[in-house]
Amino acid sequence: MSACPAATATPVSAADGPLPVLGCDVRVPLVTGGEVPYAALDYAASAPALQRVWDDVAAYAPYYGSVHRGAGHLSQLSTDLFETSRADVARFLGCRPGDQVVFTRSTTDSLNLLAAVLPADCRVFVFETEHHAALLPWRGAQVTCLDAPCSPEHAVEILERALADRAPYGPALICVTGASNVTGELWPVRELAAAAHAHGARIVLDAAQLAPHHPVDIAELDVDWAAFSGHKLYAPFGAGVLAGRADWLRDAEPYLAGGGASRAVTRRPDGALDVEWHTTAARHEAGSPNVIGAYALASACRALTEAGFEALVAREQRLLAAVRAGLAEVPEVGVLSLFGADAPRVGVLSFVVEGWDSAEFAAALSAEYGIGVRDGLFCAHPLVRTLLGGDPGECGGGTAAVRVSFGAGTPDEHIERFLRAVRELAPRQGRGELRGQPPTACS
Repeated sequence: MSACPAATATPVSAADGPLPVLGCDVRVPLVTGGEVPYAALDYAASAPALQRVWDDVAAYAPYYGSVHRGAGHLSQLSTDLFETSRADVARFLGCRPGDQVVFTRSTTDSLNLLAAVLPADCRVFVFETEHHAALLPWRGAQVTCLDAPCSPEHAVEILERALADRAPYGPALICVTGASNVTGELWPVRELAAAAHAHGARIVLDAAQLAPHHPVDIAELDVDWAAFSGHKLYAPFGAGVLAGRADWLRDAEPYLAGGGASRAVTRRPDGALDVEWHTTAARHEAGSPNVIGAYALASACRALTEAGFEALVAREQRLLAAVRAGLAEVPEVGVLSLFGADAPRVGVLSFVVEGWDSAEFAAALSAEYGIGVRDGLFCAHPLVRTLLGGDPGECGGGTAAVRVSFGAGTPDEHIERFLRAVRELAPRQGRGELRGQPPTACS
């Protein structure tokens, strides 16, 4: 069953326009008076829900039932829907025969799951440029934090040296992003995977920022695992994925112990318990599955595929070119980059504005123009501080940035309003003044 009986999915189009998303008609008040349609330009944090996803979930909701836990019609339907969603995600990711797709809560949860199943003597290599979700989960392993590279080729060189010099020469895992959540720059995933495998190591791809903007094919990239989050993929219902090789997942103790992960539990005469764990993805999915989250995530995967990634990428690159050209015309603005201005990137871009505190600038964009962006260190503190040249041990003035991010649901008008706002705000040199008084609540 590919959908519930009442499904009425909104068609998606590969035309040169935004995909239908929720929230386009939301109006927000301005300190200058009046209201404007909200311009959501913080896709890198959470993308709005595709209308298609919302429609699919609404159509399924009356048929909601327990998964893998009931003989009734709705339980059987929900179980079928859950497993069909797993298959849809596997196709979206180009999984290989034998790969497992484990549903989690998020990319962070996925990478913590992988950290929990590492062999006891596994070494982990991670660049300092990673999101905290990729930097921090490896607490039980010996971790080598690699310096920020200055080019994709340099990244491969750094990794090859580190892997060749490791001692003892045992199991190793490399964790790398596909697209930076700070600069949007694409990383040389295929080349890093080749380097890892040449040195007897495995590699996991943090695809949180890549999957919403660009096709991800596990087999083609030759990565061992990929992790991503539904809420960045237009499916904000609390689901994520870890997909890839089954052996480490199958051989380790379950990430969580409980119902669903166990195949059989018996009590011995001495009172102890004997447990036979599942060897499938269920081994790491204890508890009642988030079937709505999984179905929403699979719906987004199908919608993006049907819209045609080639057309989606082309449109996003057109928007990105407009943003980069517009910011380049504002002398007070400096765009952050690790690999250089010509490096390929997705629709994620961070910048600083001379004379402005990043939080103050983001607040002005919201209060005066109805634009939502992100400011701060973006859960990638070492990278942002490296790009800004700040003291790694401090987080003060001048050590944060503003991030604008967009995607398949972004109207051209939102980009035009953002660029106009930057042109008007930047010359004010951060006087800390907003025209008018902030509203007390939305109306």
